[in-house]
Amino acid sequence: MILRIRSRDGTDRITVPDPAFATVADLHRLIEAHLTVPVPLQRISLDPALLLPTPTAAVPLLADPAASLASLRLANGAFVYLAYPPDARSARPPPPRALSAAGSFGKKMTMDDLIARQIRVTRQENALCAAASFDRDAANAFQLYVAESLAFAVKRAGFLYGRVDAETKEVFVDFIYEPPQQGSEDVVHLMRDPDEEARVDAIAEGLGMRRVGLVFTQAVGRKASETGEYTVSNREVVQAAQLQAEGGIPEWVTAIVKLEVGDDGTGDVHFEAFQMSEICVKLFKDGVLETQVGDSDDPRLSKMRKEVVAGGKDTMEVDNDFFLVPVKISDHQGPLSVGFPIENRGSPVGMSALRSHLDRTKHLTFVRRISDFHLLLKIATFLDVKADVPTLAACVKTQSRVPEGYQLLIESLASQG
Repeated sequence: MILRIRSRDGTDRITVPDPAFATVADLHRLIEAHLTVPVPLQRISLDPALLLPTPTAAVPLLADPAASLASLRLANGAFVYLAYPPDARSARPPPPRALSAAGSFGKKMTMDDLIARQIRVTRQENALCAAASFDRDAANAFQLYVAESLAFAVKRAGFLYGRVDAETKEVFVDFIYEPPQQGSEDVVHLMRDPDEEARVDAIAEGLGMRRVGLVFTQAVGRKASETGEYTVSNREVVQAAQLQAEGGIPEWVTAIVKLEVGDDGTGDVHFEAFQMSEICVKLFKDGVLETQVGDSDDPRLSKMRKEVVAGGKDTMEVDNDFFLVPVKISDHQGPLSVGFPIENRGSPVGMSALRSHLDRTKHLTFVRRISDFHLLLKIATFLDVKADVPTLAACVKTQSRVPEGYQLLIESLASQG
């Protein structure tokens, strides 16, 4: 039986010779032999929460060495999660020794000099984002479209907007903007519109928010690896690293939405949040991370343009899991509603949608009727992006009276529908 051992350093595979009689103690010894992590330093569990930066005390460990693996009902290819101290698996460099001069232009270098020049890819223990909380309605509108309209057949992405708590470093996502895009099973191409993004940012400014992350889905038919499942693909690593580098804040968060199918055939939509590690973003910025991905490349591995040291080995390929830093995820009820049709979903949103929305919300105050990001984005097309858009959004933020001129304009636009 093959078991996949997932740690903060990536995913390894070990073979259990006699699974019918093997015990947890045998599994510990196999991990020590193949992953070079001493048994006393190992903590193993079937719960992925073990790999969170600050796992809760409720994470159940496989603590009984005499327990049989058969009793755990582990199938071939199952995941076992492994935690250990940061330096438990580090490879020690050889002692320094002098190298002879290389020609008339060479100079003497010690092994320490060479080691200092190497790029070392190590796992990042703690995320710079303490936690990510999603507005329930915004998250639900995104995943419902992907599940019901796209059937998880192609990838979909959106930019996360919200607030960062300066003290706790928590990110609160209050709306999702979906840019123009074209998705397939394995990649989503963002056809970004600078003018539209300027309007989005102006709305966010008036609301006291900013861009804080990326969300993307994984299609059920995405390219599989010959060796099994993986968390993110090499293409997703490149895209996430690029956008995190562009994001400009240390708390930038990336979320994955995927459909997990159970043994009974039923599906469950699952959200995960993480950050790309600081070394991953640096590799992208420095041009070391290969951004051109071929169809024949193993999706589990990110290629490098020069040799790096990962897991104590010189390599040109790094397991994608090496770059992921898990972030705790939760939800909240944000200040905006999500009832207006969402942009860039195929059919253009006409003024009839604005009229229907205003008619449907007549019982509310006018400012409450327009407290919807997607509605504000539609209206922003007819306003000055530097002055009017932030001003109108600020009314929504404070729930104050909308100036008569803006109200007349909105009602006039709705009457055209």
